Parts: sequence; structure tokens; C-alpha cells
Amino acid sequence: MEYIHRVISLIYYFLNVRIYKYLDFRAVVLFSVRVNGKKYISVGSNSVVQKDGWLLALKIDDNDPSIVIGEHCAIGDFSHIAAVRSVNIEDKVLIANKVYISDNVHAYEDVSIPVIDQKVLFKSTVTIKSGAWIGENVCIIGANIGKNAVVGANSVVTKDVPDYCIAVGAPAKVIKRYDFEKMKWVNQDSKIS
Repeated sequence: MEYIHRVISLIYYFLNVRIYKYLDFRAVVLFSVRVNGKKYISVGSNSVVQKDGWLLALKIDDNDPSIVIGEHCAIGDFSHIAAVRSVNIEDKVLIANKVYISDNVHAYEDVSIPVIDQKVLFKSTVTIKSGAWIGENVCIIGANIGKNAVVGANSVVTKDVPDYCIAVGAPAKVIKRYDFEKMKWVNQDSKIS
């Protein structure tokens, strides 16, 4: 069975290598993943984008969008990554199922116009640093996630999460951080700054 998956991945690679900005031949983007703006998307070695996800690099102005998925990343089923400027996922990041990551929002201020007809607005670039783990059903909108940080399931992140911290909730707040002097995770009761 693994052989069949590898053959399918290689077929996908050869059909798409010239379309993506960069697609490593060891990367796996399943056929059921919807991809828009391939020329702005890079997927690194041994990274996997699981079934029924959506990678959207949308050009809304003079700036080129960019989605970069580093090496050895796992992006779960039904996950959606959208960029109008930059979403950068560094190496060895684990992203669970049904995660939404975006550097943009929809305008909604004019109540006389349906939201779908209003502009898409850039909010802030997103970087998920190496070693981070993003739990199931998380939304990250215009925020950075630190190195080896953990974001708990069902969290909504709109502010940066520092390195070596655990954040949960809607809105997400840091509940633990790793103390290198004590060599253990310690409780923290402060909102993300």
C-alpha cells in the first residue's frame, strides 16, 4: 500500500512541479487537496498535506502572496491555509485536522453589502516556527506561533504565541511555558501580549 501512495505522489509531483513555486519530490499533497495560486506555494521535503484541505494563495493587490510549508511538516485533513501576503510554516510543524490559518480577513463594516462582496483585507503575516504543534479545529488569524509552542484544540489565535508556550481558548491565552532553569512546564496565568 505504501508503494501505491508513493507512486501516486510521484505522479502528482511530475504533473505539478513546474506549476508550484517549489514542490519537493518527497512532498505529498493529496489529490483531494484544493490548491489555488500554485505559483506562490512552496512545499518542502517529506511534508504531507492530507485529504480535502485547501491551500489558497490569493493575489489581491500588487504584492505577491506566499505560502511556504517547510520540511517534515504534517498538515491534517480538511485544513485551510490562506495567504494574501505571507504564511510561513517552518520545519517539523504538526498541524491537526480542520485547522484554519490565514493572514487576512473579510471586510464586513458596510452592512448594505453582503460580506462575500466586500474586500479581502490583509491583517498580518503568519509564521509558525519549527517544532510547533497546532491542535484540532484551531483558527490562527494574523498571528505568529513560537518555536515548539503548542496551541490546544478549538483555540482562536489572533495574537502571537511566544516560543515554548502552551496556549488555549477563544481567544487563546498562554497557560504554560517551559522553564529552562527548572527543566519543566510551569503554569502561567497571563494573556497573550
